[in-house]
Amino acid sequence: MRDNRVMAEPTTPTRDPRLDAACADAAPLARQHLVDTVGEDVVGDHLAIRREGERLATHVFASTQPGYRGWTWSVTVARASRQRTVTVCEVVLLPGDEAIVAPSWTPYKERVRPGDLGPGDLLPPEADDARLVPGFTAGDPATEPLVDPSTVRSVADEVGMGRAWVLSLEGRDLAAERWHEGEQGPDVPLAQQAPGKCSDCGFTVRLAGPLGLEFGVCANGMANDDGRVVALDHGCGAHSDAKLSRSSGPVPLPPPVIDTIAVDTLEV
Repeated sequence: MRDNRVMAEPTTPTRDPRLDAACADAAPLARQHLVDTVGEDVVGDHLAIRREGERLATHVFASTQPGYRGWTWSVTVARASRQRTVTVCEVVLLPGDEAIVAPSWTPYKERVRPGDLGPGDLLPPEADDARLVPGFTAGDPATEPLVDPSTVRSVADEVGMGRAWVLSLEGRDLAAERWHEGEQGPDVPLAQQAPGKCSDCGFTVRLAGPLGLEFGVCANGMANDDGRVVALDHGCGAHSDAKLSRSSGPVPLPPPVIDTIAVDTLEV
């Protein structure tokens, strides 16, 4: 039986029809310019060509430079209108999908972490820090002040009452959330295996003000949290009511046995 099927001719991949022909054929020129710029030992194979605009394209070459795995060289070429020659615009080294790159830039004020301050360092609060409110408000939001705040402030400063700034309600909430979720909170293994809570421990000193309802300061010099703010539902093994069980006590040793048969050798 005769096979009437017609075998299809193999096709070659077609390039973007909008790509300028002169720019597309400029791979040798782009490679030579790249080699003259960075050296032949760090230039790999030609990987792709990318259209950037009208008569503007970028040739991509692999990078063999040590320490730059996944990076590629990009050489951008252009052809002026009614010109036959191609000009190299720029040569850059760009990261690929698998490249190791530096993390995004973080402003200085966001990079400072607790414990970074050293002797003489200053870290003033922002001018509009929501965690602070004027001291004469005592942290209570007032939509309609009954008196002129400037008058109250001047009188308070004159008689030496209060502080210039105190915690706002938002500042208290942020502090409470941070302390409750930290190492002195109730969810750490130390607290979950403790014989009691800080709320009924004799070494706990309650804080004054609204935060004292949930937090205190540990005053047990033998505890891990001595001198730190602890949640009242936190706890540790140094609780004031902690007692050793009979099974937790030291195991008594058997009486000594005197060997009257063997000869003991003593060093002089």
